[in-house]
Amino acid sequence: MVDFIADYCKNLETFPFLSQVEPGYLGKLLPDSAPNHPESLENVLADVQSKIIPGVTHWQSPGYFAYFPSDSSTAGFLGEMLSAGFNIIGFSWVTSPAATELEVIVLDWLAKMLQLPEHLLSSGKGDGVIQGTASEAILVALLAARDKVLKKIAGVHPENCRLVKTNSSTNYALSPDVLREEISKDIAAGLIPFFLSSTVGTTSSTAVDPLSSLGKIAKDNELWFHVDAAYAGSACICPEYRQYLDGVEEADSFNMNTHKWFLTNFDCSPLWVKDRSALIPPLSTKPEYLKNKASEENMVLDFKDWQIPLGRRFRSPKLWMVLRLYGLENLQCYIRNHIKLAKHFEDLVAADSRFEDCGKKLNQDLLNSVNSTGKIFISHTVLSGKYILRFVVGAPLTEENHIISAWKIFQDQTTLLKSN
Repeated sequence: MVDFIADYCKNLETFPFLSQVEPGYLGKLLPDSAPNHPESLENVLADVQSKIIPGVTHWQSPGYFAYFPSDSSTAGFLGEMLSAGFNIIGFSWVTSPAATELEVIVLDWLAKMLQLPEHLLSSGKGDGVIQGTASEAILVALLAARDKVLKKIAGVHPENCRLVKTNSSTNYALSPDVLREEISKDIAAGLIPFFLSSTVGTTSSTAVDPLSSLGKIAKDNELWFHVDAAYAGSACICPEYRQYLDGVEEADSFNMNTHKWFLTNFDCSPLWVKDRSALIPPLSTKPEYLKNKASEENMVLDFKDWQIPLGRRFRSPKLWMVLRLYGLENLQCYIRNHIKLAKHFEDLVAADSRFEDCGKKLNQDLLNSVNSTGKIFISHTVLSGKYILRFVVGAPLTEENHIISAWKIFQDQTTLLKSN
């Protein structure tokens, strides 16, 4: 791949800087479904050369003078490789301290190069953060300003959001009866319920909501019904787990994170909508400098109108290569193996009576003790007032010996805590 990209960059000036293909060209060249069996990288790269590159507008070409500069460099390319290799999801400092601290340091460096006011540096009350695009940066600043004046979050007041209570007896899934009651209360109060978000595999409890029942309620009350399968959606490529998406046909929109449990580097969160015409108007931007024949004649899709930012990364090759280089059968085996390993760990826990009922303090101490070994890392949640330790099986290289070793650490640290 490195050689392929190096050759592409070397020959960049030989390509027509503007793609010459017609709308819909690629659908005629590629299969209409992903392969069941893995393909060779050579075959994939051959298709990139013959089918993808003709549809690429070469922003790095010396003959490209449109829109705005989008410079790359060998240094930038190497940094992107390093970032892809680490594949860090840096939503908090603990998830990768270097990711947070390097961003702070680098933005301080850049601020000093620009001779920005000191109050924008991390040493004062200010600080910097890297957004995806300028559009996102403006929106974040706008929301901060709006919240400061109106005390609202993203234009929706917290008092107008309903967190519908779940029940431990239904594995913390959303109750249709409770939902109906909440909707009735809002309507009686003169409010207009308009959006229902359900989940297939919440991070905290992996709960799966009853989509069919919720979809019917949403339809009866003219609510937009969204299904968030960020976590567990990947498992539904296996026929035996597809049942968890029963009712998704009622959804107005559906999303999953292929960067969570589908071997695709962050970030890649596909979103599907039932009616694109409802999505585009509130997000569409049509400045004069972006107008072109294909867009004006509605011959193509412009994904700038499907998102908050204007600019967007070319994310699809990551998922495309995962699908081709693994194939459906191998991806199914990958998911099934993780579930098998998780079940094995569950059996190990069930065989040790000390883990049937632990108090909050002991579980907190055990979490800290286990993590302090430096050999494994776990996290926690709170369900029905109970402090729960979460053991998530899903890393690409995890095998049975890692499960057994992890369990030994749990046992040893529990014994150590009990003795103290």
